[in-house]
Amino acid sequence: MSTFVLVHGAWHGGWCWQRVAPLLRACGHDVYSPTLTGLGERAHLACLGVNLVTHVSDVVGVIEAEGLKDVVLVGHSYGGFVVRGVADRIGSAIKTLVYLDAFVPDHGKGMIDYVPPERRAGFEQSGKSKGAFDPMPLEPFGVTSPEDLAWAQPRLRPQPLATFLEPLTLMGGASSAKHVFIRCTEPAFPTFEGFAQRAKADPTWTYLEVTGGHDSMISNPKGLADVLLRLA
Repeated sequence: MSTFVLVHGAWHGGWCWQRVAPLLRACGHDVYSPTLTGLGERAHLACLGVNLVTHVSDVVGVIEAEGLKDVVLVGHSYGGFVVRGVADRIGSAIKTLVYLDAFVPDHGKGMIDYVPPERRAGFEQSGKSKGAFDPMPLEPFGVTSPEDLAWAQPRLRPQPLATFLEPLTLMGGASSAKHVFIRCTEPAFPTFEGFAQRAKADPTWTYLEVTGGHDSMISNPKGLADVLLRLA
């Protein structure tokens, strides 16, 4: 059976996988869903020193401390930065690297570099003035039912500033991991279209889709679990 490590996106926490993880475990798989420093139940650790390296180290620490091998490592949204950094550091532990409607970042690029130019200055200034980036509304992420919003919205936390500003530094670590991009299609969040199309056109990647919005782990957990199980 497989070992899944599920890495959440910005503003979320390990809690966002609560509806997916039991479905994977019911099929006999091990599942870890760590919360990145400064978010979720670890929001009390938020400070200006929390950066992208911190978040990469969070996940590396789980994999190493638990002695995990042949990991199916899933990064959602901003989590694409994290999982790419993890694979660069401990690629031998990763069997499959999954970008779930996620950024597939280049070396030397930070999250802020993928914000549209017309929005970047205002977005960056807002983050610097508060020391963090406030959560975006969930409705554009496909979370629209009152029950889902009531469950998820209060659990969002501001994203530590440096996690968006710090560029990803890749050291060229070796990894033979299979690369997968999963596109969330209803509604499709436009930010990730370019990454999806590149993966779809690349014969070395596996491209899959899940019916549901960007936060499919909340709005369509069964559909997302079914897609992930195809990779087990």
